[in-house]
Amino acid sequence: MVEKQLVNPVKGNEFPTKTQLWKSLPKGMEYQTFKQIIEYLEASNKIIYKDGKIVWVAADNPKLKELFEKSIKLR
Repeated sequence: MVEKQLVNPVKGNEFPTKTQLWKSLPKGMEYQTFKQIIEYLEASNKIIYKDGKIVWVAADNPKLKELFEKSIKLR
């Protein structure tokens, strides 16, 4: 749910801060759970959280994923 909001923001909204993103989610999500999700997304290199701002950096392009799978793996 959080990832979906970051990838496809509703009505062109961007979420530069955690608070703005959290407030855009459905009311049932606890803030502690939200923080764990943000930590996971950052650890998996899908987002960068720096200076209080969130930036989506994961590649979602199917062609790019295919290229990564076919590429030669170096050590």
